[in-house]
Amino acid sequence: MSLRYFTLDVFTDRPFGGNPLAVFCDQPELEDAPMQAIAREFNLSETVFIVPPRDPRALRRLRIFTPARELAFAGHPTVGAAHTLVDLGIAPASGDFALELNVGLVPIRVTPRENAPSFLQLTAAKLPEFGPPAPPVAKLAQSLGLDERDVLSNADFPEAASCGTPYLFVPVRDRAALGRAQAVTGPWNETLRDYWAQSLFVFCRDPELPGSQVRARMFAPEFGIVEDPATGSAAAALAGYLAKREPAGTATLRWRVEQGFEMGRPSLLYVEADKNAGAVTAVRVGGTAVKMSEGTLLRVPPK
Repeated sequence: MSLRYFTLDVFTDRPFGGNPLAVFCDQPELEDAPMQAIAREFNLSETVFIVPPRDPRALRRLRIFTPARELAFAGHPTVGAAHTLVDLGIAPASGDFALELNVGLVPIRVTPRENAPSFLQLTAAKLPEFGPPAPPVAKLAQSLGLDERDVLSNADFPEAASCGTPYLFVPVRDRAALGRAQAVTGPWNETLRDYWAQSLFVFCRDPELPGSQVRARMFAPEFGIVEDPATGSAAAALAGYLAKREPAGTATLRWRVEQGFEMGRPSLLYVEADKNAGAVTAVRVGGTAVKMSEGTLLRVPPK
C-alpha cells in the first residue's frame, strides 16, 4: 500500500512561514500504531489523517498525531486539513461545513479572498475550561530559563486553560523576556511532570507588528515538540484566558497573535471570543495556509 500526502504551511499566507503540516487525505484508515509511526517519520509538530466521518453532520473526520501521541484537538491541523479539502474540491470554496475531531464537531467557515489564500476559521467544539492553580512563579521562571521578575503575576498571571488540549499560559513582561525563554529540562520535569497542563504557552502584550495584540511562543517537549511555530488549540484557550480579563460583559472580542517569529517561522493567528453577560459563549481561531508539496509515501508501517 502507498499513501498520497500533502504538506502545507499553516497560519501564514507565504511559503516557508507558519507551521508545517503533513496531510493524508481520503486514504484507507490505518490502525493507530502505523499513523503514529508516520507522524514520527515526518517529525513535524503534527500530521493529520483525513478519514470518513462517524458523525453524519461532518464532512470528514480528522486523526491528529504529534511525533509522540494523538491529540483530541489541534488548530493548525484542522485549518490545514480544511484548506486541503477546499483545494481538492471536497469542501465548498465559500461558506460552512463541519469536521469531526476526537473532541467533537468543529464548524469551519471559508471566506475566499481575491489574489490571496482563503481565510479559514474554526469554532472550538469545547468552550474554555480552566485548570488547577499554576505552579509557583519562581518554578515556572526556572523551567523557562527566566528571572522570576520576568513572569507577571498581576491581572495577567500564570493560569491553565483548555479547549480540548490543556495549556499553561505564562505571561511575561515584554518581547525581550519572551525571546529569552526556553524549556530547561530539569526544572521543567520537576515542575510540570504531574501538572494538569504540560505544555507552556508563553506570551506578552508587546507584539512586533501593527495590528497585533499578543506575541507568543509554545513549548511542549512532552509531546515531542521542542517549540511550535503556531498553535491553534492554544490560541483557542488563550481567547478564554484573555476574554476572562476583559471588562466587557457582552461583546465579540478579537486579537491577532504573533507566534513563531523567534523560530524564523512567522505566523499570524486571528482569535475571537464571544461574551454574553460575562460568560464566554464561543471561541474561534482563523488563518490562512499555503500548500508546499505533495507526494507518495511508498512504505506504510505494519499494524
